[in-house]
This record gives sequence, C-alpha cells and structure tokens, in this order.
Amino acid sequence: MWGTVINAAAIVLGGMLGLLFRRGIAENYNRTIQDGLGMVVVAIGLQYALKADQWAVLGASLALGAAIGERLQWDQGLQRWGESVQKSLKNAGNHFTEGFISASLLFCVGAMGIVGALEDGLTGNYDVLTVKALLDGIFALILSANYGLGVIFSAVPVLIYQGSISLGAVWIQPVLNDLMMNTITSLGGLIISALGLNIVGVTRIRIANLLPALLLAPLMIWIMAALGY
Repeated sequence: MWGTVINAAAIVLGGMLGLLFRRGIAENYNRTIQDGLGMVVVAIGLQYALKADQWAVLGASLALGAAIGERLQWDQGLQRWGESVQKSLKNAGNHFTEGFISASLLFCVGAMGIVGALEDGLTGNYDVLTVKALLDGIFALILSANYGLGVIFSAVPVLIYQGSISLGAVWIQPVLNDLMMNTITSLGGLIISALGLNIVGVTRIRIANLLPALLLAPLMIWIMAALGY
C-alpha cells in the first residue's frame, strides 16, 4: 500500500509544480508539449499492446466491454463526477474535467499499476510503483501546466484503484495466471494508446467506456481454459 501512497503523492507534487509553471508557458508551448506527451503515451501503450498472445480475446473483450461501458455510461459518469468537483471549486480551470479524466486514465490504466500494486500487496516490495511514481509525477507536471487543477485530483482514483488491488492481492493471486496477466497488460496498452491519440487530438474516444474490457479479458481466458482451448 505504501507504493500507492508514494505514487499519489508524486502526482500531487508534480501537479502543483505544473500549476506554478502554467502562467509562464505560452499557449503554443502548451499545445506542443501536449502533442509530445500524447506521442509518448501512444508509444508506451503500443509497447505493452504488442506483447499480446491472444488478439482474438483482446478484440472480443474490447467489443463486449465497449457495449457494457456505453450501457453503463462509465465515461459520462466520470465526467459528471469531475464536473461536480469543479462546481465546488471557485478557481478551477476551464479544462478541469478533461484534465481529471485524461490524467486518471493515464495513471490508472497500464501494466505498471497492476503489477506494481500486486507486488506491493503480496510482498511489500514497491519498487515498480516507485518508478511509476516518478513517471506519473513528470506527466502530472506537464498535464497540469496545460489542464490545471483537475490533474491533481487524479491522485484520488490512483489511491482507490491501486490501493484496492494491493489490499485484495491475497485473493487475486490464485485467480490470475500468466496468460491472464499478459492479456490484461496488452489490453491496457491498447487503451493507453487510445488515450494518447485523444491527447494529441486525433480522436475523441470515450475511453472510460472501454474499461469493462479489462474485467472481461481474464474471464474469457478462464472460460477458454475451462472449455479446453
């Protein structure tokens, strides 16, 4: 759990530093920095995605997960939560919700968060999350310089998401085999790549509505194994 606390603290610190630089960074610099960050996010996502062993499962879980996400309106719900927080803050920037959503997804979706939180919960070793904290702190600085205060609040989903994995790691370990972890990692990489495209402005994918796929993918692997495939 300590690794998650360090991770969240790095996001808050990086976000606060980004707010200090916000007024000193011209709009054209903001746009270029944002595009550069988006390119890095796409590259990181593809690096994880290309490790996939079960592309059919990835496609099926994304399709079914998108249907469930649209039905439950996860993306819209996340936006409403961000807007409700924004209303309670007098000095929130115009891009509060966009910054909160982009940062939350960037920091929560990915192999490092899952693997690091599991390792932290099972062994108390949070080296992976320490590295993730350094990366997230840098990304938070850049994002908050462009989006504002919403990025700092993304530390809350990180605490809930990674903390829950760490606390529940004892029960998760017997369920997830290597193939399941590989599939989750690859699927997370695809979603990260989509987020990068959104940051650059190429697409406007409702990424939160794809997140149910992360739950469906290991379930599909388990069903296939049970059926002898």
